[in-house]
Amino acid sequence: MRWGHVAAVVVCALVWAGCDSAVQPSRPSGGRPVDDGAIGRAFDAGTSGVQVEGEGVVMRILADDLEGGRHQRFILRLASGQTVLVAHNIDLAQRVAGLKEGDSVKFSGQYEWNEKGGTVHWTHRDPQGKHAAGWLKHNGQTYQ
Repeated sequence: MRWGHVAAVVVCALVWAGCDSAVQPSRPSGGRPVDDGAIGRAFDAGTSGVQVEGEGVVMRILADDLEGGRHQRFILRLASGQTVLVAHNIDLAQRVAGLKEGDSVKFSGQYEWNEKGGTVHWTHRDPQGKHAAGWLKHNGQTYQ
């Protein structure tokens, strides 16, 4: 289904796994959504494994995922209103220091689709050199 052909949009609050409060919908209500480039197209098509770059505002900081490789996790709201979960591997890269809700974060990584807006991971260098290197930029510092 194409977003431009939708006659009415029903907006539902989404609840992210691992947090107890609702976040805003992945798309703004009404009208045609703003295009966030590759992420918006991948979300619309239900595609995963796409290398993406973008920028968003931190909506929520989640507890670290400590199972397997440790990941710093936070939710970004993109310019389009779509939300994405960032899962930044802190076993392979430095933790983003001083991160707060409302901060702007630029990112490069691999997008994985889910109905909540998707996840961006591989925001670091691959120690084996087989995967495209990703990064996060916050307050003038690059984390990879």
